[in-house]
Amino acid sequence: MNIGMIVFTARGFDLGERLCAALEGTGHHVLLNRCANGALDHWTKNRFAIDDALVFIGAAGIAVRAIAPYIKSKTSDPAVLVLDETGRFIIPILSGHIGGANDLARTIGALHGAIPVITTATDCSGVFAIDAWASRKQMCILNPERIKWISARLLAGEKIAFRSLFPIKGKLPGGFSEDKKNYDIAITIKTKGSHAALRLVPPVLTLGVGCRRGVSAEDLDRAFDMILKKSSFYEEAVCQVCSIDLKAEEAGLLSFCRSRDLPFRTFSASALANVQGSFTASEFVRKTTGVDNVCERSAVLGSGGTLLTKKDAGNGITMAFAVAPYTVRFLEE
Repeated sequence: MNIGMIVFTARGFDLGERLCAALEGTGHHVLLNRCANGALDHWTKNRFAIDDALVFIGAAGIAVRAIAPYIKSKTSDPAVLVLDETGRFIIPILSGHIGGANDLARTIGALHGAIPVITTATDCSGVFAIDAWASRKQMCILNPERIKWISARLLAGEKIAFRSLFPIKGKLPGGFSEDKKNYDIAITIKTKGSHAALRLVPPVLTLGVGCRRGVSAEDLDRAFDMILKKSSFYEEAVCQVCSIDLKAEEAGLLSFCRSRDLPFRTFSASALANVQGSFTASEFVRKTTGVDNVCERSAVLGSGGTLLTKKDAGNGITMAFAVAPYTVRFLEE
């Protein structure tokens, strides 16, 4: 997690230095700033846009006024926490669940001995927080407005039914049961099903791509939108793009990946040829690349899982989807 930390006094700075060292020792990256006169708004605006979390060492009122102009959405705002300069209390004030402020408060509490002051209703009542869980699992919450509805029902002692396209392992949270027909939560990569349910999408799909030389990003965009529509998959379920190493510097393909913020991986022809499974063979592709199929084989190799769609071809572009092995575990045991 990238953390911006700001302090206002010499005492706060000493505390900030100790806390930075402790947090960086657990894998976080922290940038500590001693606030100069008149610089708070500039710092807040800048860090609010690029950091995963902001930590104010000082008064809560200062933090609230500083962040107020920049708050947009619980799905995009960074975690914001306040630590008093004696290091006694650590208080999440924004994005407690999805942004991870509550978890970071607990981490700081464990590292430094500060008392986490958690105010979210589900945490205070010992109720399973579906949004915090989904965020930790890196799921996309497609309709976050349904979170409040789920949490309110759990807090009222009502039962929540869920449907998952993936196998479930371990114990279920209190109040949860599985129901494939009448469900309040859907863990899915498919666009079909009840849209009244809270829809959670894990990033488990790999897009395999083969393409002609000089293909444009625009043509790849159109092909991608088409295969998503045909397969009824959410774009949010796609976590990477894979191809053969001959395409490692293909400008249109690189531009396509950048525009979608998707990592791009490539494999050698021999590595692709060694992938086990039934694939759509092409003699032309074999003569051109050294392997009989690029999109299907690269999707399977990149995902480490199972081919879901055979190649979809058109305009010199082939695409296929594979899914990584995935199980849903609500509670750590």
